[in-house]
Amino acid sequence: MIKRSTLIDIIKYFLVISVIIWLMARGTERLGYNWQWYRIPQYIYFFDEGKFTAGPLIMGLIVTFRITAISLILATLLGLITALLRLSNSLMGKILARGYLEIIRNTPLLVQLFFIYFVLSPVLGISRFSSAVLALSLFEGAYASEIFRSGIVSIDKSQWEAAYSSGLNTLQTYCYIILPQAIRRILPPLTSQAISLIKDSALVSTIAIYDLTMQGQAIAAETYLVFEVWFVVAFIYLLINIALSIVVNFMENKIRIES
Repeated sequence: MIKRSTLIDIIKYFLVISVIIWLMARGTERLGYNWQWYRIPQYIYFFDEGKFTAGPLIMGLIVTFRITAISLILATLLGLITALLRLSNSLMGKILARGYLEIIRNTPLLVQLFFIYFVLSPVLGISRFSSAVLALSLFEGAYASEIFRSGIVSIDKSQWEAAYSSGLNTLQTYCYIILPQAIRRILPPLTSQAISLIKDSALVSTIAIYDLTMQGQAIAAETYLVFEVWFVVAFIYLLINIALSIVVNFMENKIRIES
């Protein structure tokens, strides 16, 4: 059940969006723009011989979900490995993890995407879809590693001492003692990172992947329905991120109650 504070935040958000839409509508009226909302549904869905068929925007949204889901899994694994390397006693592991973090966090995602697609992709022979997934995974993995690291170091040292005194080695301690406790603390920020990943995935349209953003660009260029198309695309992203934000708030409140 959505709490009152969360519901109020959602209402406020929609009110702000409504005001922005109203101002945009007033501005376009002065420009003499002719709104044609009736043409938009066919780009979301249509019926072909009585059969429901997804339109370009839904097809683009499916591509966005595929990229986001694969990238999120890889970013989580990469973030966990990087965090463990930073916390290990291996000097080489710490150097590799620190180098990876500094390179990724201090360069723009768009530059990383172009570098992978235009430089590494021809050499490694990977597709544009794989290039997009790799770029997003590396970028989000760097931030996920900090989430994992902060969650692990937040566990009291007595837990480590108790595990070692029970005869567990480091790997067993992580698997059975530390990570199960840390995961409850890092799930909300990881979910928030998933929201950032969905928004960042819009950049893959720059390498001609027909995700939601690219489909919107193609439709707007073909039909000149610039305002209508981008309002719909923005609204779809908004709905997805609001749903994830509700999940984050629910998880945070549940953890707060249990702790």
